[in-house]
Amino acid sequence: MWRGRRGLLRPSGCGVEELRCRRREQEAALRKARREQQLVSKRLLRDEATEEAEGGRVVVILGEAQIQEFLRLAQRGIEEKERERALVSLRRGLQHPETQQTFIRLEGSIRTLVGLLTSNKALLQLEAARCLHELSHSEQSAVAEACLPATSYLLTYLSGHSSDFIELCLYTLGNLIVESEAVRRQLLPQGIVPALAACIQSPHLTVLEALGYALSQLLQAKEAPEKIIPLVLGSTLPQHILQLLQPGPKLNLGVAVEFAWCLHYIICSQVNNALLITQGALTTLGLLLLDLAAAVQRTEDAGLELLVCPVVRCLSNLLTEAAAETVGGPMHLQDERVLAALFILLQFFLHKQPSLLPEGLWLLNNLTANSPSFCTSLISLDLIEPLLHLLSVSNVVSVLVLTVLCNVAEKGPAYCQHLWPGLLLPTLLDTLALSDTEVVGQSVELLQLLFLYQPGAAQAFLQQSGLQALQRHEEVAQLQDRVHALQQTALHG
Repeated sequence: MWRGRRGLLRPSGCGVEELRCRRREQEAALRKARREQQLVSKRLLRDEATEEAEGGRVVVILGEAQIQEFLRLAQRGIEEKERERALVSLRRGLQHPETQQTFIRLEGSIRTLVGLLTSNKALLQLEAARCLHELSHSEQSAVAEACLPATSYLLTYLSGHSSDFIELCLYTLGNLIVESEAVRRQLLPQGIVPALAACIQSPHLTVLEALGYALSQLLQAKEAPEKIIPLVLGSTLPQHILQLLQPGPKLNLGVAVEFAWCLHYIICSQVNNALLITQGALTTLGLLLLDLAAAVQRTEDAGLELLVCPVVRCLSNLLTEAAAETVGGPMHLQDERVLAALFILLQFFLHKQPSLLPEGLWLLNNLTANSPSFCTSLISLDLIEPLLHLLSVSNVVSVLVLTVLCNVAEKGPAYCQHLWPGLLLPTLLDTLALSDTEVVGQSVELLQLLFLYQPGAAQAFLQQSGLQALQRHEEVAQLQDRVHALQQTALHG
């Protein structure tokens, strides 16, 4: 929220309202940057036992004649085992991109495969679905689009009884969805959203995890905010997603990770976040944050950060919504519990996953931006000093730490009294000596607030050679007006 400005010159007199205005100017851009960080991928589902049974044979590139022969045997073989073996050989060949291209060029190949998919022989159905799954994993959009005739059947089979078959269909659909807009255009009128909404009630964890993957792929489509997410929000999916994210003994990490990312993409679209808030998203995510903080203290499980990241992002973005302030305050939880949990996670990130520190600090920024109570808790829990220790991690982290401190200082004289001087004075002298202009700019923002609210702060700063530290940056155009403002404040303080 409080960020160093780039190429913007300001009048030398900077008051509280102008500082707040600067913050608002940057907020939209910052939120947009967070929202655009997405994860697009494909997944390959292979039966390890089957692969081992087949002896780990080298994948052979199949020519047209071989493909046609395998399809003929699969269709008209005398024995079912012979037909199944033909499909197994075809599936192994389709693991190679060159075979995939040859296959889709052959007239009637996909039609034959779809015919086998819809046969009344379960083993042939399964092997045909596995062949389609190999095709869906292709990096060529033409291969994905060639599978279009199969999509309606894959959707129909989501209501079947075999959890393994449903899981395979879901991963295949997820792969096809991300590759081609033509596939998505066909799936929407075919009823993919209602099909997924029905499937989410499955008792099988493998099915739920696959469903979360397929849904996350659908939600990341470029047309999702206009054409897909309104349908999702109008279904029962959001309520079920929030239920699957409820902390407790039934929470499954793999399932929760997939659906936390789904929720993240829905929130980032900003289609109707007020609806999610009224359905209890803030409360559910807040309780899950507390649960994760307790979990990282109990276990060394490296997989927890996979869930922490989307949960923190979801909370950060929801807290920027106006509706978050109209439901009784952020998360309906005690401020101290939330902050304590967040700082436990920050320590976890610091030691186990430093790349996630900015995510946690962004949430802390949004918690403190418009909440005096969270700022009060930050001070009463003595969390300012641990926050200052993070300044040495990186420039990105430093900017976010200074941003949070600006949020606290902006609340007025009573808050600034707890910040100044303490460790903050020597810390700011150190950050002003850095070469990174954004860190320096954020340090100056904090100084401006302190000088406005804390009489004598400017004089103390000058006595500690703070002005000389600032003057080392006079060649940076964006800081010149701020240096002048500090000089004027010091002279008239």
